[in-house]
Amino acid sequence: MQDPFFTKTRCDRCGAPLTVRIMSMYNEDVLCMTCKEKERQRPDYREAVEADNAAIRRGDRNFKGIGLKKK
Repeated sequence: MQDPFFTKTRCDRCGAPLTVRIMSMYNEDVLCMTCKEKERQRPDYREAVEADNAAIRRGDRNFKGIGLKKK
């Protein structure tokens, strides 16, 4: 079974065509660079990054994220 990250052709948030793929820090969405930049501007982005880093240190390389809450 192929990983959906590599097969998606459209951004999960805005639907734009994906020329570059990047994973959300909040969930398993695959994002375009525009949506990733919007995500980086969120006030809780640091919390999401810290949770991801903590999961990696625990050996969890499939962390699902902290969840995308409404702003």
